Amino acid sequence: MTDEFDRLRNNPPAPNPSEAARARAISAAMQVFDAEGKKAGQTQGKTQGKSWWHRQSSILNRIWSNNMITRHHYLAGSALATLLLVPSAAYLTFELNRGNPPVATGISVSQPAEVQYQSAAETASGKKKDFNADDVARLLSRENSAGGAARNVTAMKPQQDAAPAPAPIYENIIAAPPALRAAPRASAPGSDPAAFQSHQAGDRFANADLNPVKSVATDPVSTFSVDVDTASYSLVRRALMQGRLPDPDSVRVEEMVNYFPYEWPRPQSADTPFRTTVTVTPTPWNAGTQLMSVAIKGYDIAPSSAPPANLVFLIDVSGSMNAPDKLPLLKSAFRLLLGKLRPEDKVSIVTYAGSAGTVLEPTSSSERDTILNAIDTLQPGGSTAGAQGIEAAYDLARRAFIKDGVNRVMLATDGDFNVGASSDGDLKRLIEDRRRDGIYLSVLGFGEGNLNDSLMQTLAQNGNGTAAYIDTLAEAQKALVEEAGSTLFPIAKDVKIQVEFNPARIAEYRLIGYETRALQREDFNNDRVDAGDIGSGHAVTAIYEVTPKGSEAVLNDPLRYGKPSSETPASDELAFVKLRYKQPDGDTSRLITTAVTQANAFSDFNAAPQDVRFATAVAAFGQKLRGAGTLEAYSYGSILDIARNARGEDPFGYRSGFLDLVRLAETLKR
Repeated sequence: MTDEFDRLRNNPPAPNPSEAARARAISAAMQVFDAEGKKAGQTQGKTQGKSWWHRQSSILNRIWSNNMITRHHYLAGSALATLLLVPSAAYLTFELNRGNPPVATGISVSQPAEVQYQSAAETASGKKKDFNADDVARLLSRENSAGGAARNVTAMKPQQDAAPAPAPIYENIIAAPPALRAAPRASAPGSDPAAFQSHQAGDRFANADLNPVKSVATDPVSTFSVDVDTASYSLVRRALMQGRLPDPDSVRVEEMVNYFPYEWPRPQSADTPFRTTVTVTPTPWNAGTQLMSVAIKGYDIAPSSAPPANLVFLIDVSGSMNAPDKLPLLKSAFRLLLGKLRPEDKVSIVTYAGSAGTVLEPTSSSERDTILNAIDTLQPGGSTAGAQGIEAAYDLARRAFIKDGVNRVMLATDGDFNVGASSDGDLKRLIEDRRRDGIYLSVLGFGEGNLNDSLMQTLAQNGNGTAAYIDTLAEAQKALVEEAGSTLFPIAKDVKIQVEFNPARIAEYRLIGYETRALQREDFNNDRVDAGDIGSGHAVTAIYEVTPKGSEAVLNDPLRYGKPSSETPASDELAFVKLRYKQPDGDTSRLITTAVTQANAFSDFNAAPQDVRFATAVAAFGQKLRGAGTLEAYSYGSILDIARNARGEDPFGYRSGFLDLVRLAETLKR
């Protein structure tokens, strides 16, 4: 064997290929390519198969997608964070994840047309040719006319008088097709606009400006509605897993904090359905201030005593739902929910696309095969008559109404309502008119590129329901199975929180998040004002950053003409927390109060309860993604340290998944 190796090693090297032969081969290949393209164009207007970037990665993308829908998809975050240290490999990994071409400028990695063109030119002339945009445009026009994606050929024009500066590797992958080269959204401070630009420019988000710092001397009372939605966290996760920072408008800090389960102390009976826990700690990112965490935990209804449910699945089957992460994922999600229901629960299915139609009349969930067959028949097509579908679903829910039960419409859509009453105001009024019948509305969002997150929030908030975003089957399992009780069975409605700060102890405060849930001070006692609803076992956490009186961190100067109060009640109190709620079938609110004193405070942040510290890490992460100036100098590594040390028991891997997202954001920011 050694002799054979020696003989092969000592053989003379193979001769170099003939340049003339190479040119002839390339010319012949191009002629065949043109002929096949012309033939395909005559028969069906485009070449057979998928567009070229899907051909390159279809197998890997399918493998990746199958893995992403398992519960353990969070583990991919660690691998992705490692790959991101090598920009080119990481960028390709993210693009395979989302199944779309990387958005950048430059030359394709595969370069099927450009390289052939340049190689032929070099062969014919004996030297490298500096091809220009017009040359490449003529070559690419053949591919474009046959269904290929148009590319930014202007970006390929070489510099004439100086060697081009070396670009980052990920910028030399491929130019974006025109549909993807949309103007970037407004950037967060210190961030690259292109880094968080959605690769599908049709997504719509609505968010308010960050809450300002308020002076207790002039504005001592803070009032807001609770928020149990979790859609924002899933949207942020999807963006980061695709290799881009999220749109700041998609980040709602309170939804990120409330995404996680916390073991706050529970109420003892349903007579008082909430228990309030307040904790005060030093602020990790801002010396001289403190964080006041206000957490409420709802009463957990035993499954055996839960009321029967009348559920109407209102499913969007319009043409925009024709994507793997939309209607197919939606079908799988409802299969999971069906497995959680009991025989006394009823299921109906209404679809809408162009017009609304009833696919399944009210049916006992014990008839599983009948319901599954109805789900399996759903196919996408048509425009989106959303308002008509909602009306049909409410009519069906009224016909199957269960007295003293749960009656709920569950809307599953990508949020595109382009036929009928499509404005947020019209749909809001429609939902408000129907909820008085005792039928609630929950919204499940799917997909991207057409996502109307703003409309989803409007519908859920005014329909006495919740809004969740389902990006994977694991998220469907969390929202519809593991948290089915809190999703389906309300224990209170119109839940409001009001905090009054003691001006003798607190100089300033800032509510972290809840910008879209702000209420006027007088709304707290007005039972006609709608607010958020809480389901069985639900937890809600709100965090204030407060500045003690006399701290060097105070931002507002004292009032020159302000008169100090001669009566300062309970001077040992830091604040007074009030909570109002109504019973699910009631119209008159009830009040729960809690005084906050020094007994609630910890002088050392690391000595605070584990759940308080983890919620603080999530709040810091959300603020940093939104571009809050107070977090600009606070590193992702510091956030990661807090979350890692406060992870605790993590049976479903949610907190471990959060650690992966922080690592990804840190690497992308670099």
